[in-house]
Amino acid sequence: MINTENAVVILIDVQGKLAQKVVNSDALHQKTAQLLRACQHFDVPVIWMEQLPDKLGPTSPSLSALLPDNTPIAKQTFSAYAHPDVQQQLTTLNRKQVILCGIETHICVYQTACDLLRAHYHVHVAVDATSSCHANHHQAGLSMMQQHGAWITVVESLLFEWQQQAGGDDFKRFLSLIK
Repeated sequence: MINTENAVVILIDVQGKLAQKVVNSDALHQKTAQLLRACQHFDVPVIWMEQLPDKLGPTSPSLSALLPDNTPIAKQTFSAYAHPDVQQQLTTLNRKQVILCGIETHICVYQTACDLLRAHYHVHVAVDATSSCHANHHQAGLSMMQQHGAWITVVESLLFEWQQQAGGDDFKRFLSLIK
């Protein structure tokens, strides 16, 4: 099971017009925001990526607003892990469970997952916080990642794994995250 002490989230390229064109864009934004709020609640670090932001535009404002203490890392490679700053942050954080969210599932998320798996990270892909412009591309990306050894999950499952138990004030605060 994934836990808050070993987890890190990589937010991949939810930016510009592309973020509005992907399948189920509203749901993608809602679930990604839910995951980012949970990261704040559970003190799970987020590595924030943007693909060519000068050409594709910035991260969707609804998501960047949830990352006030973070700075996006601009990349040209499709894989976020190919960027040396990402490798350095992961080494510094010393967390081996990496949760991926973002777009597009079959390109940047997929290539990031493959590189992380080759580097012996445990990769979890939040299916409801990833998307592509075509549903079959999204499904193909998920299948390819699973074939390589990534865990396919949903945001709500991740949050309940982090929470671990019901009851108390902490659980009440947690419930506000999933509503």
